[in-house]
Amino acid sequence: MPPRRRTFFAAAGAGLAMPAVLRRAAAQDAPFPSRSVTIVNPYPPGGSTDFGARLIAARMEPELGQPIVVESRPGAGTAVANAYVAAARPDGYTLLMGTTSLAVLPALQPHVQPREPLRAFTPVGTATRSPFVLHLHPSVPARSTAELIAYAKANPGKLSWGSSGIGAINHMTLELFRSRAGIDVVHVPYRGGAQALLDIQTGRIQAMFAAVQEALPSVREGKTRGIAVTSANRVAVLPELPPVAEALPGFETVFWQGLFGPAGLPGAVAAKLGGALRAATTDATVRARMAEQGVEAWPGDGEALRQTLARDSEMWGKVIREANIRVE
Repeated sequence: MPPRRRTFFAAAGAGLAMPAVLRRAAAQDAPFPSRSVTIVNPYPPGGSTDFGARLIAARMEPELGQPIVVESRPGAGTAVANAYVAAARPDGYTLLMGTTSLAVLPALQPHVQPREPLRAFTPVGTATRSPFVLHLHPSVPARSTAELIAYAKANPGKLSWGSSGIGAINHMTLELFRSRAGIDVVHVPYRGGAQALLDIQTGRIQAMFAAVQEALPSVREGKTRGIAVTSANRVAVLPELPPVAEALPGFETVFWQGLFGPAGLPGAVAAKLGGALRAATTDATVRARMAEQGVEAWPGDGEALRQTLARDSEMWGKVIREANIRVE
């Protein structure tokens, strides 16, 4: 090729390349967020976790000025979603609506990634908390936590106690309860809570810790008898139920949600996301809608979420080791 033509094509190629370089530089310099954000829900769509994630996401959108997509990636006790977000680019566009399961999985299934959630994620902020209702089939002659403990001690190994599955938070709550109360009951794990709720109504099982929004219709209709809640205080939708802690001082368990990014999330990005999250969790309308379902909006920063995860990891790890819980 003649020298002049080579010069022409080289200059033309450089001219075509420059806009791409400028575009990349502009994208890197663009203020966050410059496109839609995805929040990954580790449970199937339509459940209580999905409800909280979508309600919060909708309120965060005007704060960020971009759409937020809630994407469900269920599986392996939340491990599928956890691993997906942990491996994502730490740019703030892929986030995890993490739950209490992050504190349970490392001790329950040490082979599952990520093994160290505190290292794998950047805590952005707290989102929701919801206690469990301790409810019974009406055939159980107990109307309080103290009476239930006395009944279980008088009838060791005869009370069937359901849960959503081995390692589920209501199963962990049962293990903590029977350890603190010193009782012997039969654990009946299910694949999810729906069938367990049907079986407690028919008497196939006699007791269960269930999420407020799951137990509420059954208790109100008299199909089961609610006797306590696992939060430190009473719940507005079931104000007649005292905390378990009135019979077992210091007893408290909740199912929480918090927003996490991958490890290495830039501080400015985490701060912006955290500000939008706080706007959602302090919004009066959001709080009211959550309260209707027995869920508490839980404002808090990344440090509060980190401390919660660290504390619960220690607590549930101890429960799992002492009860020798294993997933086959």
